Amino acid sequence: MFLNQIKELLTKKIITNSLSNVKLSASDDKIKTVGIIFDESYFYEKQDLVNELIQNGIFESDIKVLVFKNVIKKNETFDYPAFSYKDLSWSGSIEQKGVQEFMNEPFDLLLNYYDTEKAALILASHLSKASFKVGFSTIDKRINHFMINTNAENYKVFIEELFKYLKILNKI
Repeated sequence: MFLNQIKELLTKKIITNSLSNVKLSASDDKIKTVGIIFDESYFYEKQDLVNELIQNGIFESDIKVLVFKNVIKKNETFDYPAFSYKDLSWSGSIEQKGVQEFMNEPFDLLLNYYDTEKAALILASHLSKASFKVGFSTIDKRINHFMINTNAENYKVFIEELFKYLKILNKI
C-alpha cells in the first residue's frame, strides 16, 4: 500500500512534467472507433455505458475498453484488459501488453471515464494515441480535448451531453 502511494506520487510528478509541454490538437474526422478507460474501483456499470454508446450509433465491434482497478486479486478475471498499480513502473510507464495495445490504438474518440485523478489512469489517457479525448471536468484540463461537467455515476447524462456536443462539432 505504501509503495503504491510512492509510485503514485512519482508518476504524477513525471506526468506533470510531461503535460507542461502538451498542445492538444483534435482531429476533424468522424467518430467511428471508441476507446473507454474505466476506473472500476467505484464505477461498476461498464456494460450499461457501452450499451448507451451502441444505442447512439457506435458499433459494438468498434468499442474497446480498458479497466483500472486499485488491486487485482490473483484469480480475478475480466472481460476486458485490466491493469492496476502493480502494472505501473517506477519510471512512469505501464508495461502490460494489453494496456500497451490499447494505448497504441488510434481511436477516433477516447472516453476517460473517471472523475478522480489517479496517476495510472492519467498516464494511460495521456499516452493514448486517440485523436479526440473526452472526460470529466474534475480531471486535469490538459488531458482531454473536451470536458463534461457531471459525475461518473450519471453515465446517461454523460452520454447525452457527449452526443449532443459531438453533433454540434460535426463529429458524428
